[in-house]
Amino acid sequence: MIKKFLIWITVVGLTVAVASYAISDIEKNKKDDIYKELELFSYVLSTVQSEYVKESKSKDLIYGALKGMINSLDPHSQFMDPDAYNELKVETTGKFGGLGIEITIKDSLLTIITPIEDTPAWKVGLKPGDRIVKIEDELTRDLTLTDAVKKLRGDPGTDVNITVLRESEGKLLNFKITRDIINIKDIKEAKIIEDKIGYIRLVEFRENTGKSTESALADLKKQNADCLILDLRNNPGGLLDAAVKVTNNFIEADKVIVSTKGRKELQNIIFKSNSKNPYLDWPMVVLLNEGSASGSEIVAGALQDYKRAIILGEKSFGKGSVQTVIPLSDGSALRLTTSEYFTPSNKNINGIGITPDVEVKQKIVELKDEPGIEEIFAGIKEGKVPEKKEETPIPDYHSDYQLVRAIDLLKGILIYNKEEAK
Repeated sequence: MIKKFLIWITVVGLTVAVASYAISDIEKNKKDDIYKELELFSYVLSTVQSEYVKESKSKDLIYGALKGMINSLDPHSQFMDPDAYNELKVETTGKFGGLGIEITIKDSLLTIITPIEDTPAWKVGLKPGDRIVKIEDELTRDLTLTDAVKKLRGDPGTDVNITVLRESEGKLLNFKITRDIINIKDIKEAKIIEDKIGYIRLVEFRENTGKSTESALADLKKQNADCLILDLRNNPGGLLDAAVKVTNNFIEADKVIVSTKGRKELQNIIFKSNSKNPYLDWPMVVLLNEGSASGSEIVAGALQDYKRAIILGEKSFGKGSVQTVIPLSDGSALRLTTSEYFTPSNKNINGIGITPDVEVKQKIVELKDEPGIEEIFAGIKEGKVPEKKEETPIPDYHSDYQLVRAIDLLKGILIYNKEEAK
């Protein structure tokens, strides 16, 4: 019928009619292709059920097929069976069992984004960027992210052995880690460091992180803080809304914080600031490293674009995609990458990361408030032991080279501002 209609149509309407026909033809071809593939899937499923050496449950086969399909999309999408979905819901509340590491698939390798501070993984010395190549002597080459999480988690008090490739050192390292209950505090520290310099260390973006940050800032203000270091090192991200709420504290109202773009109109969302009393007068430094990802990059990207803060440290991880969790009828769920996020200046940092304004590599600074080992042995040779120095002990945070540089930078900014105000 469509072909006959095209013969009698006027020349003016010909393009429209041909276009309509072409679209209908394309849609029909797409549906035909899907039906053919579904026929193939159905045939394979029935063949496995009837011919495979062992009897297999239909549900197991379907779940396996769904996992393979979703895992083929990107490292962050996954099909979650009911158990895995329940674990995810527990994670977002900030308490769960395991090792205390955030992992992803990067360059086809199971990679640690960051160990969470004060967890078993942190205590044994795992580092951001470590590649997990074995779990209990099983190679992780073909292991999905979901399966890796299942193998790494277990009852508190039980052990798991992993082998990691630390590319920076060119070494394979073996770790025996005892699982524990992981309690995540979104704000690890909030205090005055020195000279009215406020310091907040955010380790995760959880449900209540926005409110926690507001409270921490209010407390620092009461203590006469007049500038801020926001430490996002080893913060793997978390909830997008929480990252937006944290950024909201430092940017004037009605400014774009982050935007998301996907295939559908509903996935194109712009998040704007709406704080009535943002902290606009406080000079800021944001600390980043390779363990800073996702939500951390949203905060740092917005503050960098608006020149609201100086970003100091090392390039961040580079996770700029948004996953939507879609619950399914049987208690399982899809965690699907539905969009990518963009900074206010329309930068997509997925796979790239945030480049700091001031690059500072981390190093351990040896404190000198006590006699060193060489000084002690030199004294022994002379028949005496060096006396303890009568000095004010150097604060522990002075061993953190990046943090010390951030303090110095803020002090310089404050001096400059005072000179400009004269």
